Amino acid sequence: MTRVALASAFRPAWAHASSAAQLLDPAGARIILGDHVAANGLPVPIAPGRSTLFGPRGVCLAGPDGPILVADTGHHRLLGWRRIPRADNAPADFVIGQPDFFAEGRNAKGGPGPVTLNMPTGIASDGHMLAVADAWNHRVLIWNSLPEISNQPADLVLGQPDFNGGLANRGVRQAGPDTLNWCYGVTISDGRLFVADTGNRRVLVWNSLPERNGQPADLVLGQPDMIGRDDNAGTGASAVGMRWPHAIAMAGGRIFVADAGNSRIMAWNGMPNADGAPASLILGQKHFEELDHNRAAYDPTERALQMPYGIAVRNGTLICADTANSRLVGFPLADLDMDAPATALAGQDSFGAKGDNRWKAATRDSLCWPFAVAVRGDLVAVADTGNNRVLLWEAAP
Repeated sequence: MTRVALASAFRPAWAHASSAAQLLDPAGARIILGDHVAANGLPVPIAPGRSTLFGPRGVCLAGPDGPILVADTGHHRLLGWRRIPRADNAPADFVIGQPDFFAEGRNAKGGPGPVTLNMPTGIASDGHMLAVADAWNHRVLIWNSLPEISNQPADLVLGQPDFNGGLANRGVRQAGPDTLNWCYGVTISDGRLFVADTGNRRVLVWNSLPERNGQPADLVLGQPDMIGRDDNAGTGASAVGMRWPHAIAMAGGRIFVADAGNSRIMAWNGMPNADGAPASLILGQKHFEELDHNRAAYDPTERALQMPYGIAVRNGTLICADTANSRLVGFPLADLDMDAPATALAGQDSFGAKGDNRWKAATRDSLCWPFAVAVRGDLVAVADTGNNRVLLWEAAP
């Protein structure tokens, strides 16, 4: 091997990475919610309050000026701000899931009901209604109008026969069109409801917005039928199966699913009309049959992902919360094809870099295990879960 070849072989991974465009404002987040740290830069002990967050895993920008809702997952509650906050650590206006801002506990230390939560994660709105993936109650709660006051009860429940149910798959071993198991993600788009039914390794689709409790889904992706729940549909990684679907996004008729367990994003180029329809392409892996984190390497690249949990679309770009790499990456939707590279980045200095907060204390432009991303115009909201905060961050100029 020549000296040049040796130098190339032992060059660190980041040196091979392509240059990245700025995905978000390089100055960092405009507003930070829940950011409570001591003088030494370490987080302070977290107690529930009007401005504290504990492992938030979901965020929703329901309108151009508000409201904003956050799944304060570790405190088993939703926090709501009626208007987009204008200052760091602004106190929330209302709470859902606990009797007051200072209480915590699964289902408010009781049983499931129309105003209780147990590990809420995904949140979605079409500007009128609100859907919440109440993951460990194995259900989705729906408000027909956006809540504005504390503990406004949900109007509908999916995955359970009524608001009192809380068992995975309603207590039976197999799945069904009206059951859920650790549902972590939810999306409303084009008059449809999509739910990442994570524990059943599938995505359920309601072709119209549900109108009654326990209404069954119309379509399933990730499994050949409504009963199956095997990892990767029981056949290994493929264009059909999923391992840990966590979020869904739609753009231009395409469907995108963050398949975190297989470290990839699945994409369908049109709305499927049959259960178990195969994906058209994937991002993050070279072939449908591959599933290693970062393509079996320690360091990422512009084509590799490691446990991507969140996705959203802004202005022709698919934004992915590449969770275990503690970064956001952006894929241009124009001419998107199999194994396309990301071209934009936030949270790290290069595509070859990883590390929680770039291996330093948290800053306004760093990330630690981001789980969710939401978009409204030029504003991008990030559930920066490992830092116990939510970032309201402007898109790059």
